[in-house]
Amino acid sequence: MLPDDMQAVVCRGPGDYRLERVPTPRPGPNELILGIQACGICSSDLKCRDGAAMYWGDGDRFAPFVKPPMIVGHEFTGEVVALGEGAGEHFGVSLGDRVVPEQILPCGKCLYCQRGHYWMCEVHHIFGFQGGVADGGMAEYLRVPANAVLHPVDPRLSVEEAAFLEPLACGIHAVNRAEIQFDDTVVIAGGGPIGLAMVQLARLKTPRQLILVDTHDDRLAMAYDYGADHGFNPHRDDIAKEIRALTGGYGCEVYIDATGSSSGVAQGLESLRKLGRFVEFSVFKEPTSVDWSTIGDRKELDIRGSHLSPHTYPVAIDLLARGLVTTRGIVTHRVALTDFERGFEIAARRDSIKVVLTTGAS
Repeated sequence: MLPDDMQAVVCRGPGDYRLERVPTPRPGPNELILGIQACGICSSDLKCRDGAAMYWGDGDRFAPFVKPPMIVGHEFTGEVVALGEGAGEHFGVSLGDRVVPEQILPCGKCLYCQRGHYWMCEVHHIFGFQGGVADGGMAEYLRVPANAVLHPVDPRLSVEEAAFLEPLACGIHAVNRAEIQFDDTVVIAGGGPIGLAMVQLARLKTPRQLILVDTHDDRLAMAYDYGADHGFNPHRDDIAKEIRALTGGYGCEVYIDATGSSSGVAQGLESLRKLGRFVEFSVFKEPTSVDWSTIGDRKELDIRGSHLSPHTYPVAIDLLARGLVTTRGIVTHRVALTDFERGFEIAARRDSIKVVLTTGAS
């Protein structure tokens, strides 16, 4: 029996995040209710809280993406606690199953959905960003609409591992976009939670050399534990020079940017060899600019974007369950949902990597 109301972190505007009691959602036909066990705090949650234009609009290039008031959070896992009419058959689940939905709720009708590119859905509802349509997982309960893409969680996974499936699945897509070859030198820039996951994922592709670039020496040390061959800190190292020294003067074949900074983009273009592959994964607060002659006339680079996690959740679940990828060292803090403000403060600090909010239901 679901309670009448529940606790949830509600966003009412930039910087206006509150723990509130709100009505507990009820399932409609082909919908279900999750009892949330854990929800990670993503860097995009911090950027949204801080008023980034790509979320709130800038009156020119971007229309507002968010629809407040909204319950935030998109990196979550939970247990099926209520089923609407037909939901068990629709999703192939039963009460008590632990599941994780993909971040996007594809409309199924737009050009991209019709062509099978559901992760680029034109409507683009995302859990945790549109109130009433796609409320998120920083709550005790969450309604999973009929158009969600749902996956069962392997029972071998801990709650923290299950909550990390969304960022891990995104990292898998980015690494897949890089098309890493056996003789490639691969650079991953940005040692955040997904960047550190990418190091592990790229190592599974067995490139010739694997490098992490980050401004935190402790994260470079973690990268070595995860299989990186080299780690460089741009605060003291000339990144492009170091990479050329390791590659006979040519540069790396693959550069994956997970920094979210303009300097990271320029650094990557400089570090790549001719005919190299640049994969942009980050969400940026502000626009960045580069010399496009480097991309075309000078190097003929492949520039590839990476968005969300199409078809990669089953892979993420399998890799974690088999121990080929780990959250050890990545999930650094576990904070109660009721103390979410402290969780956000920790997530913004340099000494944290991934903060997970828990409801006590785990």
